[in-house]
Amino acid sequence: MSNINLIDSFQEFKDFKNIDRPTMMSVLEDVFRSMIRKKYGTDENCDVIVNTDNGDLEIWRTRKVMEDGFSEDDDLEVELTEAKLFDADLEVGDEQIEQITLESFGRRAILAARQTLVSKILELEKDEIFKKYKDRVGEIVTGEVYQVWKKETLVLDDEGNELLLPKTEQIPADYFKKGDSVKAVVHKVDMLNSNPKIIISRTAPEFLQRLFELEVPEIFDGLITIKKIVREPGERAKVAVESYDDRIDPVGACVGMKGSRIHGIVRELKNENIDVINFTNNLQLYIQRALSPAKITSIKLDDEKKTAAVYLKPDQVSLAIGRGGHNIKLAGKLTGYEIDVYREADEHDEDVDIEEFTDEIDSWIIDEFKRIGLDTAKSVLALTVGELVKRTDLEEETVKEVLSILNAEFE
Repeated sequence: MSNINLIDSFQEFKDFKNIDRPTMMSVLEDVFRSMIRKKYGTDENCDVIVNTDNGDLEIWRTRKVMEDGFSEDDDLEVELTEAKLFDADLEVGDEQIEQITLESFGRRAILAARQTLVSKILELEKDEIFKKYKDRVGEIVTGEVYQVWKKETLVLDDEGNELLLPKTEQIPADYFKKGDSVKAVVHKVDMLNSNPKIIISRTAPEFLQRLFELEVPEIFDGLITIKKIVREPGERAKVAVESYDDRIDPVGACVGMKGSRIHGIVRELKNENIDVINFTNNLQLYIQRALSPAKITSIKLDDEKKTAAVYLKPDQVSLAIGRGGHNIKLAGKLTGYEIDVYREADEHDEDVDIEEFTDEIDSWIIDEFKRIGLDTAKSVLALTVGELVKRTDLEEETVKEVLSILNAEFE
């Protein structure tokens, strides 16, 4: 067999997707040189020629012709009598060049080489996948759900590479089944026991940022900058944007005509409520915008402690806090200030500060009400038992007891 076609001999090579042909052929040459060294002791007098276009490989061995009885190393030299059997025109001092066939190595050596080759290619492919995805951290990928487990979902990309979407990186409303198309951002890439582990995420702020870049050309082109994103995945997100061009309204551009641009993002995020806010260095104004849709009466800042006392009319307190406290929590993360909301008492409205009830209500319970902006008796009484239980960490019985005490004050 004077010509070895490796593509025909090793059909599995066609299945390797992440390795370019020259790299693969280089690995093939290394494996065959190893075979030569095992059989002949050296490969320094052998040429391994790999054709990267069609996968052909040829091995040529060169030995110096010596006088009979003067050969000191049969791997590098050949005696004249033996050389003339190969080519009658050869003389002492000439070089005998012969082609080595695959069969000459023997069946066992060929099978061992095949195993080594597949092992090396697999290892190389894993390295290539790792490098490829390491460079793609923060990018959006689209794949197909292959298997759904309790704690994670296995997703295959368009090349069949495995991506893991843990439950912790899924939006609470996400529900996947085999064959579904899923979009996520490459979150983390590790090498675990020589296998690349690619974690993708739908809850990371970067995922929302990439979705905005896809939907809003001005962001992709750099005309609008996303300053910061904070999220409670599946519930609410706040996105601070800024434009250096006065002619561009960054909020309007992100939302689009009648919400056309943001609707697609909201659908992808399972109806996550997205507030797009115009960034400003004016902290008071920034906090005011961050607490949208609530309307604020006044703000007192403590720059040293990084706290903000926000005063609102009674009907705006629940808006500022938001369902489950998400609005105020995200506003704090966005601005970097711990925000406390206070109900501004109506001068015609008789009310009592909740602190006045410390002799009847434990201080830790009062602190729990104040934490969600309820600092007066009437602000607590304005909500139902169910709403108070949901917003605080208090038991239903405790809430009922507090309401009873507060109601007694106004009877």
